[in-house]
Amino acid sequence: MEYVILAVVIAVIAIGAITGLVVSGKRRKELNKPTQTPTITAPPTADRPSAPAKPAEGAAEPTAPPAAETPAAPVAEEPEAEAPAEEVLVEEAEAAPAIEVPEPTAGRLVRLRSRLSRSQSTLGKGLLTLLSRDRLDEDTWEEIEEILLTADVGVGATQELVDNLRTRVKVLGTRTPDELRGLLREELVKLLGPEFDRTVHSVKAGGGPAVVLVVGVNGVGKTTTTGKLARVLVADGRKVVLGAADTFRAAAADQLQTWGERVGAHTVRGPEGGDPASVAFDAVKQGIADGVDTVLVDTAGRLHTKTGLMDELGKVKRVVEKHGPVDEVLLVLDATTGQNGLVQARVFAEVVDITGIVLTKLDGTAKGGIVISVQRELGVPVKLIGLGEGADDLAPFEPGAFVDALLG
Repeated sequence: MEYVILAVVIAVIAIGAITGLVVSGKRRKELNKPTQTPTITAPPTADRPSAPAKPAEGAAEPTAPPAAETPAAPVAEEPEAEAPAEEVLVEEAEAAPAIEVPEPTAGRLVRLRSRLSRSQSTLGKGLLTLLSRDRLDEDTWEEIEEILLTADVGVGATQELVDNLRTRVKVLGTRTPDELRGLLREELVKLLGPEFDRTVHSVKAGGGPAVVLVVGVNGVGKTTTTGKLARVLVADGRKVVLGAADTFRAAAADQLQTWGERVGAHTVRGPEGGDPASVAFDAVKQGIADGVDTVLVDTAGRLHTKTGLMDELGKVKRVVEKHGPVDEVLLVLDATTGQNGLVQARVFAEVVDITGIVLTKLDGTAKGGIVISVQRELGVPVKLIGLGEGADDLAPFEPGAFVDALLG
């Protein structure tokens, strides 16, 4: 009996020991098992970026971020804002127009004599052909008068020329081609008034810039003529300022500024539709400050039949004269308008004291005699003639060279 009780006690103790071992083993496993505590991720802020998630167990260790992703030091980077500025400066430098060197004005009319081919055929060669006839009867002299009138020489000048030719041919007797050409040349040069002072007064004797006003009706080419005249003066060694006083035509100021930039001349301009007298005044003021030789003022086109516009032109002249007297008033006339140009000239002469004539588009007309009639009508010389569309096709007028070009 005692053995049975002892065996039961031993069995109970053994079962308890085994049970304890099993329980303690489970507890050790649970204790050794890593606990996963939840990671609380703070919301990213401007100062702190969000933390990267913890890699799963057994995953490869993350490598360090590449060096390229590390922000470079601020010193190593150039500010992005400066790059466009540098590009703009380069573009502006490339866009700056090159300053041109105009052709010399000495002998320019001789170089452009071919441009007078139409007037040469009508006036010069036509007269020589008639004068070379064996018999100069009344019909021939009437034909000579017709040629002169058609070429816009004018009635008075035509009668004077025919009378002189009649007398000299009668006295001469024999008429060789060379003698006739020399005779006709002398008479034409005499009609052109070789005694006129044709100098464009571009330097003021008492100091300060000489002021030149360019006037005329719409469409005669005043702005273009002003730009070409600037080239003439620069070619003669003058320093020029341009005044864009034609504030009524939208493109006039831009056009004049382009002409000025080509020869390095500064252009003074005002707002579109502004007071032209104010622009002219400022141009002369700028010329004084810059110490230039000449200020060229391009005025707005005037209809000679509009009294208000003509009075405004007088105002421009009066305002400019607050700086000093105007040295030149050049009237631009379109040679193709013929005798109508004389009507315009008379009205302008009543408003401003015209000192010289610029005849444009003389290359496109057979009426070369307009030079004679306009001088006789106004008593002022033709100082410049336009013989083409080129930048250097404005030439100082020389009576001898002009007649030689007409006679061929």
